[in-house]
Parts: sequence; C-alpha cells; structure tokens
Amino acid sequence: MNTQNLDTPNNFFENKVLGHPAGLFVLFFTEMWERFSYYGMRALLVLFLISNLDKGGWHWPEENALALYGTYTSLVYLTTIMGGYLADKYLGYRWAVVIGACLMTMGHASMAVETPTFLYLGIGFLIFGNGFFKPNMTSIVSYIYKDHPEKKDGAYTIFYMGVNAGAFLGIMLCGYIGETVSWSWGFGLAGIFMFFGMLQFYFTQGIFGDVGKRPTAEDNLKKASNDDGDKRVPFTNLDLTLIVVSLLLGLVWILNDPYSKISGNNLLDFTALGLSGPSFTIISGVIIFLVLLISRILRYTKVTRDRLIAVTIFAFFTVFFWASFEQAGGSMTIFADKYTQRDFSGSAAATFKIINTLLTVVPLGIITFVLWKLFTQTFKKFAVGNMILGTSFVVIWAVVIWMLNNEFQKETTTVAASWFGILNSFFIISFAPLVSKIWESKYNPPAAFKYGLGMTLLGLGFASLAYGASAITGPDASIKVSMVWLIFAYLFHTLGELCLSPVGLSYVSKLVPARMIGVMFGIWYLAIAIGNKTAGAMGGMINEITHKYSLSTFFLIFTLVPVGLGILVMLLHPLLKRLMHGVR
Repeated sequence: MNTQNLDTPNNFFENKVLGHPAGLFVLFFTEMWERFSYYGMRALLVLFLISNLDKGGWHWPEENALALYGTYTSLVYLTTIMGGYLADKYLGYRWAVVIGACLMTMGHASMAVETPTFLYLGIGFLIFGNGFFKPNMTSIVSYIYKDHPEKKDGAYTIFYMGVNAGAFLGIMLCGYIGETVSWSWGFGLAGIFMFFGMLQFYFTQGIFGDVGKRPTAEDNLKKASNDDGDKRVPFTNLDLTLIVVSLLLGLVWILNDPYSKISGNNLLDFTALGLSGPSFTIISGVIIFLVLLISRILRYTKVTRDRLIAVTIFAFFTVFFWASFEQAGGSMTIFADKYTQRDFSGSAAATFKIINTLLTVVPLGIITFVLWKLFTQTFKKFAVGNMILGTSFVVIWAVVIWMLNNEFQKETTTVAASWFGILNSFFIISFAPLVSKIWESKYNPPAAFKYGLGMTLLGLGFASLAYGASAITGPDASIKVSMVWLIFAYLFHTLGELCLSPVGLSYVSKLVPARMIGVMFGIWYLAIAIGNKTAGAMGGMINEITHKYSLSTFFLIFTLVPVGLGILVMLLHPLLKRLMHGVR
C-alpha cells in the first residue's frame, strides 16, 4: 500500500480527475456502492412488506410497514454519532469505513433469507454498519479540502453525485430483480456490491496519505491540546447524563413505534397515569436534548458559539426537509404502486422501453467514463483496488444488459413501482455538475437562499402530486393517474435536494472547529434521523387522511409546510450572515 503522505495541498492535488483530486473519486465510488446497497434495499423494503402473499410479500398493513421503514431510516443516521466518535477517538476514519461496510454486507445477506428473525437481524447490521460508514466518509472529504474551503461546495456536490449514482443503480437493479425475479435476489444483490465497495476502498486507501489513519496517543494528545484559537468545553457529568437520558428516551420511542404496531404490545402504555406514553416520551427526550444543546453552545466563545447556532438553525430546517423528502420511499412509493398507471402496451410500451434504456445506459456510460478517468490517474499505484472496481462495473453492465433485453422480449410493459425512485438519482447525475459550477462561480448565492430555494422546490414537487391526485376520492379508488405527476415531483425534489443537502454538509465542515468535525457530522445526521422517522410517521397517515379528506389533501400538507419554511429561512439571511462570521 502506498503510504506516501498526501496530506498537503501540493501533493494531494497533483493527480486530478475532472478538476478535483483523484482521491475524491475513490470516495465517490466507495460511497456509490454503499448507496447502491442502501437505496436498493430501501426501494424494496416497504413493497416487500405490503405485497400480497401470492407475490412473495408479507402482506403487512401499510401503517406497520411505514413504521418499520421510518425506524430503520432514522436509526441508520442516529448511529452516526457513535461511529463519528469512535473514529475520531480510536479507529480512524478508514477503519470505521471498512468495519461499516462489512457490517452492511452481512445485513443485506441476512435480509436475503426472508424470515422475520433474519429481517430484524439484517436491519440491525445495516443500522450499525451505516453508523460507522456514513459520517466518516464525509469527514475524509472534509480533511482532504481543509486547506481549500473555496472548493468544498463543489467537491461535496461531486461527492453527492456519487451518492446518487449508487442510488440510481441500486433502485433500478435491486428494485427490478426484487419485483420481477424474487425479493431474496433483490436484497442479495445489494450485499454483493456493498462487498465490492469495501474491497475497493481497502485496497486504494493509500491514496489518502495520512488522512483518516487510526489516531495514535500522540494524535489524541495533540487534538486535546488544540483549541483552534478557542477555549475547549469538556463534557461535564451533567452533560453526559443528559446525553444518555435523551438518547434512551429517543431510542425507546423510535423502537416502540413499529414494535407496538406489529406485536400489539405498547412498551409505553401510560394510560393509567392519564398520559399518552409515546408523546410524553419523545417530548421529554426533545426537551432534555435542547437543554443540553443550548447549555453547551452558550459555553463557547462568541465566534464559535455563533457558528454553532447557525449550524443548529440549518439543522432545524434540515429536519423538515427530510421529513418531506423521504416520502419517496414510503407514501410516494405507495402512490406509485396503487394510484399510478404503470401498464403499457403497443407503441406506449415501446416508447417507455426506449426511454428506460436511455435513462439506464446514458448515466451508466457517464459514470463509466469517470471510472476510466480515475483509472488513468491511479491504476499503476493501486492496481488491485482498480481491478475490483472495474470488475464490479463489468457485473453491473451484464445485469443491465440482461434486464433491458428481458424487457424488450415482452409485448407489454408493467413499470415497477420502485422504478420511479431512479428519477431522483437520474436528475442529480444530470444536474449536479451544473449546480457545482454555479456554487463555484460569482453567482453562488448565500446559504439561507440555497436553503430557501431547496425547501420551496421540494414543496412544488408535492404540489404536482396534489394536483395529479385531485381526481382520486378515496384510499381504495380504482382511478389511476398519469405517471407524469410523479416525474414532475421527482424533478422538483431533486433540484431542491441539490440546493440543500450537499450544501448543508459543506457548511457543517466550514463552520465547526476541526477537532469537532467527526462528532458534528454525527449530530448533523441526528437531524436527518429525526426527519426520517417523522417521514415514516407522517407517511403512515396516508390512508387516514385520504379517507377523511382526500389524497390531494395529504400531499398539499407537504406543499405548504416546506414552502412556508423556505420563505422563513430566506428572511433569516441577515441573522445567519452575522452568525457565520465571514464563512461563505
């Protein structure tokens, strides 16, 4: 393994791919395979649980399936606090990534067995594996660009393109195979490519020089004595107590939600005390966490305190963004499955097959071109890692060709309900380079306006669904609407995501002190965890709201809230500008 120290701007930026260091694209492809596995499994989970027994599913009620979905998608982000802390203190970012990838590989393999025991075991492996993997990949990106803050927005957008390249392939292939061949093969395929990603990263990690290595005792001592020009704020016993209590209350509430619905046994039954157990538990946990957060922020010096307040404000809006955006794996998937016209014949079927082929082959061709550019810069030094990466792409192309050929042999076409999920990834692959260039140009808008635009576009996407669903009168209506409304929704959601999500990661890395970067990324993902669990809880109300009002009303709620919050965050621009103290 090449251990040459590349942790300097001159060395690390010597070998470039598309204007960025080659090491960024090693992370690009590693994250791509992890997102392939995550989104491939996510595309199948709710559909598998709610599908009829004759289709191989478990025929769960939609409320139960979405409760488990929300708990899973929230916990994969909640465990990032643990993963970030252990990497910062003991493991180093590289080993944390490898451990996380191994755990996730075992998780997907377990889910392929398709029994309740292995389903929950697999979800557990995936939750903890993601906790090790997710925050430390973004931390490596942050350290690579620590001396080039002006390039961070663009770098995170390129990195985010890798995230969505994996999501695109995972949803398409795992979703197709799961719905047309078997659920087990769909879950298993996700694990295979997670394993490829782990091997590729392990054998190519030397490109990062000293970045991400396991910290020595001397490193920890240096970090402990490095105040970044600011006083340190050690955790007191009270701080640690509040952390433990708030986390325990949050975990009990998150786990009890699906457990109580699936088993019928409520762990938080406080009716004898005249209280709503779940509501009391989560409200108590949130209040305790806010007390902890505010008390700690107030102990820092002014500049650090103000910047942490800015991060907290951004995190607040991030919660609401993901609570709406993550309907993609829940209520929007149900909308695609139950209410969208997906059966085509004749010229309509032929047209869809051609469009689907282009949607598949063109992005995969672009990603393969990026792979080739990486090969030209790194193959001589990291041949094993590059060969593993190349092999994985050969397999991907083989599966894609088989899938497209299989579809062209059919006279009619039934679009998989999971297929619509690829639109988000396709639009990101298409628009990410353009957005990255805008963020690096003189037209780069302030953070508050990026957030406001992202929230507003998200709301417009749901406005498309609300209008498209206006003819549907009840949860069991036989009316099927055009797929164009979902296409518009995913387009607006994607543009909103590009304005907000990668930019949020960039601002965290620029606003918090370097010594806190791993833990702060974990806390940032805590906000996303809350948003994901809220998404599952709100998505589970789709039948109730549709029955009482209309399906259009359900989506209209997700229109008005993001648009209102988008206007609010833009009005906060002067305040945020002061709090950021010159960080752009």
